[in-house]
Parts: sequence; structure tokens; C-alpha cells
Amino acid sequence: MWDKLALILLIIGGINWGLVGIFEFDMVAWLFGGAGSVISRAVYILVAISAVWCISLLFRKDEELAVQNIDR
Repeated sequence: MWDKLALILLIIGGINWGLVGIFEFDMVAWLFGGAGSVISRAVYILVAISAVWCISLLFRKDEELAVQNIDR
């Protein structure tokens, strides 16, 4: 469950960065009242935590991931 949640947050963050890079439009800041608002900062922090969590995916053994998928 945590892996999927982290991936969803990373997808949201990736789309937001794509919008910033292409159109100079920060959707998170736009939705929540600016980049400095508490909610925007919370979203940015959650995306960063998700990225750190997903680093662990790189170091997990394939067998361990397969067992986790079977258990779900």
C-alpha cells in the first residue's frame, strides 16, 4: 500500500514539475494559494518523502517484491 501511495504522489509531483518546466505554471501553488502556503508546502514535503521512500524500490530484491505482490 505504501509503495502505491508513494508512486501516486511521485506522479503528481512529476506532472507538476512538467507543467513548471513547459508552461512555468505550478499547479500545486495555484490550487492551494501560492508556493508558500501551508498546504502547498505540505504537498511538496509529501512528494519529497515519497521520493525518498521510492529509493528503497531500487534496492529491493526482485524476489522480495514478487512475494509482496502475491501477499496483496
